[in-house]
Amino acid sequence: MPNVTVRNLPPETHRAIKARARRHGRSTEAEIREILKLAAQPAGALRFGDELAALGAAAGGVELTVKRSGKPMRAAKLA
Repeated sequence: MPNVTVRNLPPETHRAIKARARRHGRSTEAEIREILKLAAQPAGALRFGDELAALGAAAGGVELTVKRSGKPMRAAKLA
């Protein structure tokens, strides 16, 4: 997993993040990960899988039975 180093973080910002982490019952590092995740993946972003699930639910539900062979898939030929 990638690592990020943030230099020159103002002390008051660090204190605020530590306090926020305590309120949420997380470590400071976990809180920073959550802040970055929320900033990078806004709540209003379209999530294709969620949209498909909602469409299926609106149509009365869909039952899929998928059996996998366990064999690796071949690459698609796009021509």
